[in-house]
Order: sequence, then structure tokens, then C-alpha cells
Amino acid sequence: MLSIGDFARHGRVSVRMLRHYDRIGLLRPDRVDAATGYRYYRAAQLARLNRVIALKELGFTLDQVQSIVDERVNAEELRGMLRLRQAELAASISAERQRLNFVEARLRVIESEGHMPSTDIVVKSLPAVRIAELTGTAADFAPGSISPVIGPLYDRLFQNLGRAGVTPAGPTIAYYELPEGEDGPITIHAGVPVNAEPAADQDFAIVDLPEVPQAATLVHHGSMMEVGGAFQTLATWVEANGYRTSGPHREYYLVAGPDQDQKDWVTELQEPIIPA
Repeated sequence: MLSIGDFARHGRVSVRMLRHYDRIGLLRPDRVDAATGYRYYRAAQLARLNRVIALKELGFTLDQVQSIVDERVNAEELRGMLRLRQAELAASISAERQRLNFVEARLRVIESEGHMPSTDIVVKSLPAVRIAELTGTAADFAPGSISPVIGPLYDRLFQNLGRAGVTPAGPTIAYYELPEGEDGPITIHAGVPVNAEPAADQDFAIVDLPEVPQAATLVHHGSMMEVGGAFQTLATWVEANGYRTSGPHREYYLVAGPDQDQKDWVTELQEPIIPA
């Protein structure tokens, strides 16, 4: 028999925890001295303690732990629970890391307010262009909503073009459509210029983007996660110079791609404008 202190030492837990487990009926001592109240445990009870601690660390409540260990969960079942919990924790860590990246990107936008020169904005016409495209939807314009959609769209688009024997004729172009009333999911158009005719068996659409007589353009260097400052500069310039936007803006990816580090990306933001 082991005293509660020795049992705690061998189980790598505190005496206080063992007393609590006793009170709630999760792990009772094998014997309690009637005269002194001292608790004594058998070494075999360490197996139950190990399961209790493992399940507790996996995030189960003590009530759930009791139900599970009373059903005599075996080591392989515990291993399966551990793998599931590992996957959940990894997803949670990834989500929190992404959230921190978004906050950091937004902070850089705040810090850059008023510092990005509007002289970098060029007003020009955009020629009509024929593109092959795939579309998808995202909840909103947040990078965390756009990136998981647009990346796979481009992957599929280039795979489909390859199967169809169609060669891209320029850098990729993306544009976005707001829903009716501008409230709801947005439509993402992921496209690339092509010299091809529409065909019934194509796994993509062929679309002719019209000429834009006037567009305010600004070149953004770096990750699209940090594009907010450039868009803010464009919006301020458009308003200050007596214009308003007309039609979907375009993102013209001059230097980009899955093998390119996003910090090296170069994107021209193209905002169609008309006099206000």
C-alpha cells in the first residue's frame, strides 16, 4: 500500500488533487484509516490515475472523464483520442496564429495612414481583355476569407487550362462582385488572359472584360494580407479628387504565384473611376 503522499509522488500529481478526486468519487483510495483518516492506495490504481490525467489534459470535464474511465478505456482508444485532440489543438493554434497575423497587418495599415504617397497613383485606361476564369464565393473581403478561396481557384484553373491545351497569355487577374444590396457573400473571379474561344467541353469560363476608360491604379509590393494600406490610399485619393468608383476593382498580379514568397509579390490595384 502507498500513502497518499507516495501515491502522489509516483503519479506525478498533487496530494490536493487526489483529495479532490476522492471527494467527487473519481479516484477513491483503496483504504482509509478509521482512526487517522489517512488515505492509502494500491500501486495498481496508478493505471486509473494515468487515464484520468490524460483525459483531463485532452480537455474532457471531470464528469466526462469519470464516464470514460468507468467504461475501461484502453490504451489504443486513448491514443485515438490523443490524435484527435492533437489535430484540434493544431487547428486552433493555426487559427490563432492567423488571427495575430491579421491584427499585425491591420496595425501596419494604421501606422501607414497618411504616409503612402498619393503621387504613386496613376490614372489610365484599361484595355479590354479576354480571360479564362473560375469563380467562388467568400463571406467578405477579409484576407482570411479571400485567401482560402482564391488560391485553390487558381490551382484548379491552371490544371483545367493544361488539360484543355490553353496557354495563359499574361499575368493573372482577379476581380470581385458584391451581392445585390451589397450585403452577403462576395463572388471571386480568378482569371488569366488567354487567346482562346469558348467551347462546350471547357472546365472554365471564357469572359471578355470590357475596356475601362479611366482607372486609378496603385502598385502594391508584398503580401495581399497587407494590401489594406494601399486600398486606403486609393479610396482617399478617389474621394479627394472628385471621383467615385464605377464597377468592380481588379487586382493585376504582376509578380505572384504559389512558388513565390508573398513578400515579393507585386500587384497593381485597378479602381475604375468616373467623376462624382
